Amino acid sequence: MGNQELSKILADHKKWVENYTKEGKRANFKGANLKGFDLQGLDLRFINLEGADLRGADLAGANLRGANMGGANMGEANLSGADLRGANLNRADLRGAYMVGANIVYACLFGAKLEGADLREANLSGAKHINLANFKGVNLKGLDLTDENLKGIDLRGAKLENADLTDANLEGANLSGACLKRIILEGANMEKADLRGANLFAAKLAGANLRGANIEKADLESVNLEKANLQGVNLSGVNLKRINLKKANIQGTIF
Repeated sequence: MGNQELSKILADHKKWVENYTKEGKRANFKGANLKGFDLQGLDLRFINLEGADLRGADLAGANLRGANMGGANMGEANLSGADLRGANLNRADLRGAYMVGANIVYACLFGAKLEGADLREANLSGAKHINLANFKGVNLKGLDLTDENLKGIDLRGAKLENADLTDANLEGANLSGACLKRIILEGANMEKADLRGANLFAAKLAGANLRGANIEKADLESVNLEKANLQGVNLSGVNLKRINLKKANIQGTIF
């Protein structure tokens, strides 16, 4: 697709959006090859990009609110500051994408591949099916994921330093090898979670439920586990320097 043709389609789409569908025409790029295209800052609300090839495309600051991007390939695309509120990202390939500061509120993430993506300062509040997306190795430093349902989520090797997951549901989640330094997990449900080799230095887990969690070879130095549930947890060989277990439930815990 040439730049002239693309410009004409986008101009018609802009008219369609601004005139509430009464004029212009909705852009349909289903399965289109837009690899490496410069689309930064454009108004692409409700655009159809289903299955499109957007690898390496520049969508920084673009308005993609309500866009259909299901199954699109956006590997290593630049989506920094993009507005993806309510967008369909089901089964989208976002591996290695740069998404710093992106607004992903209420977007659908069922089966999305986000391995190695950079989501620092992004807003994932209310994102749908977030627990069914692959976040392996993702950078989620400082993110606010309070009260989110992350049951069974794949966060292997993810970076969650200083993130806030207060009262989040992480039952059965895979956090093996993740960097969880200074993370807030107060009141979180981490029953049967996999935390093997995770770094939890100075993490806050007061009141967290860790019943049956796998903490083999994890670093729990300076962790606050006050009133936490550690029933049946095996802490053999774990670094527990300066740990706080005040009023914690350690029935059946192995030290």
